[in-house]
Amino acid sequence: MNAYDLAKEQYAGIGIDTEKALNDLLSTPISMHCWQGDDVIGFDHDGGLSGGIQTTGNYPGKARTPEELMADLDLAFSLIGGKKKLNLHANYAIFEKGEFVDRDRIEPKHFRKWVEFAKERGMGIDFNPTLFSHEMAADSLTLSSPDEKVRRFWIDHVKCCIRISQYFAEETGIPCVMNIWMPDGYKDVPADRLGPRMRLKAALDDILSIPYDREKVYVTLESKVFGIGLESFTVCSAEFALNYAAKAGIVPLMDNGHYHPTEVVSEKISSMLAFYPKLGLHITRSVRWDSDHVVRLDDETKEIAKEIVASGRISDIAIALDYFDASINRVAAWVIGMRSLQKALLIAMLTPHAEFTKLQNEGNFTKLMALQEELKSFPSGAVWAEFCRRSGVPADAKWFDTIEKYEKEVLSKR
Repeated sequence: MNAYDLAKEQYAGIGIDTEKALNDLLSTPISMHCWQGDDVIGFDHDGGLSGGIQTTGNYPGKARTPEELMADLDLAFSLIGGKKKLNLHANYAIFEKGEFVDRDRIEPKHFRKWVEFAKERGMGIDFNPTLFSHEMAADSLTLSSPDEKVRRFWIDHVKCCIRISQYFAEETGIPCVMNIWMPDGYKDVPADRLGPRMRLKAALDDILSIPYDREKVYVTLESKVFGIGLESFTVCSAEFALNYAAKAGIVPLMDNGHYHPTEVVSEKISSMLAFYPKLGLHITRSVRWDSDHVVRLDDETKEIAKEIVASGRISDIAIALDYFDASINRVAAWVIGMRSLQKALLIAMLTPHAEFTKLQNEGNFTKLMALQEELKSFPSGAVWAEFCRRSGVPADAKWFDTIEKYEKEVLSKR
């Protein structure tokens, strides 16, 4: 018997069907964010990153053109098993030579090459309005700005993005998650908290007044606790985002780096699912604050995955990654994060949740703890290796050989 067969037999002893776990993981889409490849710069402006976020590091090989970014994405996808989606920001519009329109006038045609890219690879596209790194967001106020001209610019931008999201869904045949995040806030204690939030509420109402197919486009709203230069107040706090999503019938989205350091999203998922039919997640790794570190197989990633799987509603949860690290090889950062999250999901799928729940309900916490601890030494690695084999990707660190070769032959020459 090989390692997988032995693992299959051992898991069967606790009621786990490893074949089902493998099939479930193979069919679970994870949306991979394009912005890791070029430090969130995009192709619609020449300036740097701004708006309460920051990429640190200067590792060589950053993608500079759509062609370079697509090549880097392809290499990453080739080393990641299972089902993927591509997550785009609006600032990745691709204009023909001599053409340019501002963000409040972008159209589906400016993303045609991304649609071709996704369709050739059999994947869907998720989308994000880009409400930062722009002169109309110079003071980090967009949809909540007291300047009506600024608000109108960004309202029109997000409306454009809804239309583009529906184009993605219709072209790929896969629903598009369109996530709204804005940096709006203040560095110091504000004189008025209600005014900005009422302006944001009105702006969102205006945006959602346009017709769109809610079966094809899932509009989500993402909160944040603070940002660089926005340490004292953010307009779209967690309370605002949750209340607005409930009122408007859209999808709440939680980024596990967007809460106070002692809060964990794994604890929040079940509360959200008790009230919302769908949920969005941006999975990152916060260190001290929302620093968007590469996802690793750490305790919180495993706990988030456990809550996703144990809920029995994995199909209702849109899973995406969101981080940007310029201190290491950017393609490797994608691969590490995606594979780490997939490992966490697999571990959760290899857990006897029904049996553990029964023990909890019976009050048999001693046996529950004992079995939870014993499960940690079960051979999930052998099942992971089988997942990689079926996906046609390396099961171990040999994938890094491909990264090193690509860095030497391609990235180092940029």
